[in-house]
Amino acid sequence: MKLIIQIPCLNEAQNIAQTVRALPREIPGIDNLEYMVIDDGSTDNTSEIAHQSGVHHVITLPHHVGLATTFTIGLESGLKQGADIIVNTDADNQYNADDIPLLVGPILSGQADIVIGDRGVASLKTFSPTKRTLQRFGSWVIGKASGINTPDATSGFRAFTRSAALRTLVMNDYSYTLETLIQAGARRMVVEYVPVRTNEQVRPSRLMRSIPDYLANSSTIILRAYTMYRPLRVFIGISLIFIFAGLIGSGRFLYFYIIGEGAGHVQSVILSAVLLIVGFQIFLIGLVADLIGFNRMVLEEILYRLRRFELGKDE
Repeated sequence: MKLIIQIPCLNEAQNIAQTVRALPREIPGIDNLEYMVIDDGSTDNTSEIAHQSGVHHVITLPHHVGLATTFTIGLESGLKQGADIIVNTDADNQYNADDIPLLVGPILSGQADIVIGDRGVASLKTFSPTKRTLQRFGSWVIGKASGINTPDATSGFRAFTRSAALRTLVMNDYSYTLETLIQAGARRMVVEYVPVRTNEQVRPSRLMRSIPDYLANSSTIILRAYTMYRPLRVFIGISLIFIFAGLIGSGRFLYFYIIGEGAGHVQSVILSAVLLIVGFQIFLIGLVADLIGFNRMVLEEILYRLRRFELGKDE
């Protein structure tokens, strides 16, 4: 059983050595343990320090591509290196590396496809009250969208089976945490959360530059991912709003028509007709989107099998 711990990083020359030193040297049930750093086009000597720290694999990207892409490159590289399990952690040593065996445990026992570290965001002292509230609300939204109990949606401390890593596709270039949860729920993967500890914060979050920026990016990711995997629910919901409004207008006109005052409310008929037509069109768009979504699922299954064949290792 081979485990690779991947560390996406950008300009972490001051922190990467400490992060690597904290990683476990052996884990029960793991025969081969390796570390991998994916340097996202750092302008400092992050890669050199990673090499000096004893990292087995250092991937240096020629330019900055973003966290989501760096994470995906790490998964792909880990699979090529023959990993049976891939653990993702942060380069700033945010997560307590002693808890990595807790992440790996449910996978080794065959109980989960993905295991995520729950930081306890509702009471995390390093988060401001506003950030704690946003984290709780965001986790609730992701839980509803994915159908998975999600106490900590944005935690990047995660373990993937080889099969789950092969099936993981990140379409946005901002963050992988939210989209992959919705994706896992749509594919009925078993996702478990385990309580983990965090270390003292050494620098501000680079992902949350400001609350409005974070909300805008996260909302876009959630909406796009949910629409991608649940198109019929989204479009039927929107169409029902228009149809309901059209029926209300029609009912209003009928009421005045029955009491003999219909001549003065022709505009209600026109507006209601427009709303009903738009609602029906949105419903048809939802049906087409659902068919496209089904074809996408078939293509993703083909891609999964091709990747599995190319990597030459059965799960």
